[in-house]
Amino acid sequence: MLRTFIAVADKGSFAEAARSLNMTPSTATRAIKDLEESLGLTLLMRTTRSVRLTEAGEGYIGRCRAALAELDAAERDVRGVGAKPHGTLVVTAPMVFGRLHIVPVIDAVIRANPDLNIRLLLLDRVVRMVEEGIDIAVRIADLSDSAFHAVRVGEIRKVVTASPAYLAQHGEPTSVPELAAHRLIHFDGLAGPPGEWRFGAAGRPALRLEPRLIVNSADAAIQAACLGMGITRALSYQVADDIAAGRLKRLLVDQEPPPVPVHLLFQGQRSASPNLRVFIEAVKQYFRTARLG
Repeated sequence: MLRTFIAVADKGSFAEAARSLNMTPSTATRAIKDLEESLGLTLLMRTTRSVRLTEAGEGYIGRCRAALAELDAAERDVRGVGAKPHGTLVVTAPMVFGRLHIVPVIDAVIRANPDLNIRLLLLDRVVRMVEEGIDIAVRIADLSDSAFHAVRVGEIRKVVTASPAYLAQHGEPTSVPELAAHRLIHFDGLAGPPGEWRFGAAGRPALRLEPRLIVNSADAAIQAACLGMGITRALSYQVADDIAAGRLKRLLVDQEPPPVPVHLLFQGQRSASPNLRVFIEAVKQYFRTARLG
């Protein structure tokens, strides 16, 4: 019943779910009805055009995914295939970080493990791991209060950069207050208080922003800086290649905030999973030499 419930929720259709599970639509409908009756809850809202989760269904489906993942792992162990990666691993990471640094890891993992498939979700938001069926997440943050198990694999910094051409024309700032006289490019998705950039170990000094350009994409902000449009702030891994190539210069290094750790986050009871183990080891190996800035 749980697999049927998840399939109907994912497909948004009893017919599509039944087809994917090789059963009749009436069998799928009966399974959901029996499940709802056993719980005394309505999990799915049906209309003539769609099927969607109720509030109770939203809360229940994550636990179903986690329970089935554990059952699948136990079944693989019993059948003797639990020692090697097998099935599907669901990974999430921030958009740019994932594109630059997690896709190469996945390439190596898939090449080395022919029975393992990976689903990668690149999302610039904090996902609900259990509810959304995520096995492992890349988080760029301090996680002292996390309920999940975390493995630290690296660290990054918030850096201020500009192109050599811009600095040659407008001068190079040597203190935070001097930034106010420059053309600023602000990426409004960068973590921190809205409308300001903070510096130093205690978040001071702080610069109230009056940017000439505001964008909702880190890539756009960096490209604008490379074109000489002004000074921008980004995460160090996002501009590492541009700095190394001389397209950007790092400014006010002694005023930068403390580094932010990069973690792999997963449920503690899943630590024995061969899928997780092989992915975590591949990430660790990659970040021993990766340039994060």
